[in-house]
This record gives sequence, structure tokens and C-alpha cells, in this order.
Amino acid sequence: MDYYTNRGLLTVERSTSNYRYYDKAMIKRIYWIEEQKTQGKCLDEIQVMLTPTEEIHEEIDVQLIRLQMRKLEHDVNVLMEHLDEDEKQKLRKRVSPESVALMQSLLLILNH
Repeated sequence: MDYYTNRGLLTVERSTSNYRYYDKAMIKRIYWIEEQKTQGKCLDEIQVMLTPTEEIHEEIDVQLIRLQMRKLEHDVNVLMEHLDEDEKQKLRKRVSPESVALMQSLLLILNH
């Protein structure tokens, strides 16, 4: 595993007695690397595959969250159109201020 770490494929923490500690993400990465090797890929190919994969997944995750939030916002608007004023007030009272603040924070983060 030191070889993988030296090549930049893994990151590792060391204890005071110099033992290696791998977090869950790195353990998953070790299994993924080994799987790629069994499929005939060399470490150079694997290293190239790792770097863009992380960036692409991060961008896809943000886009997916944006789409889901837009759909939820649309669904809430459609629901609100079908409620009378008493039902709307009851619904508004059931949503906590913390939930509203969280949703607003998410929207601010995602819109940057």
C-alpha cells in the first residue's frame, strides 16, 4: 500500500507508532484499484481514471441536487395551489424554522 500512497493513488494517516490508518473511502478505493487491475489495467491507467472521476462525480452530484430541489419546489407549489387558506396555514406551521433555514442555505450554496 505504500507504493500506492507514493504514487498518489491513496492517502493515509499514520499513528505515532507509524502504523497506517485508511479511512472508509481509501479502503473502497483499494478494492476499486484491485478490481481495475484484475481487468487488465495498469497503475498509470488507473491513476488517470481516478483524478477526473472525483471531479466529474462532484459536479454530477451538485447538478442532481439542483434538479431534485427544483422538482421539490415545483411539487410544493402545485400542492399549495390546491389547498385552501386554512390548510396552507396549518402546513406552514408544521414546517420548522430550522427546516426553512436549511432549505434557504442549500439554495444559496447551490446557486454559487
